[in-house]
Amino acid sequence: MARKRFAAEKIVLMLLEAEVQLANGMDLAQVCRGLGFSTHSYYRWRKEYGGMKVDQAKRLKELEQENSRLKKLVADLSLDKAILKEVAEGNF
Repeated sequence: MARKRFAAEKIVLMLLEAEVQLANGMDLAQVCRGLGFSTHSYYRWRKEYGGMKVDQAKRLKELEQENSRLKKLVADLSLDKAILKEVAEGNF
């Protein structure tokens, strides 16, 4: 998986800066170019992080990582359970 260029906290700060510049009448393409990302990234980030504060974005990423870790644990345990069930039934 590709490494992400910007952390969630940095994205939230850049979105806030972009909103300020857009409110001052700058064009979206100019704002995005000045901050170093594409307009596509702006819309994607605004959909995901719009209205969040920096601490909220950081907590969101922590919860996503924990959720991923827990999903892996459940998958491993489910596999172990299926193996034990087959062994107990004698279908090996």
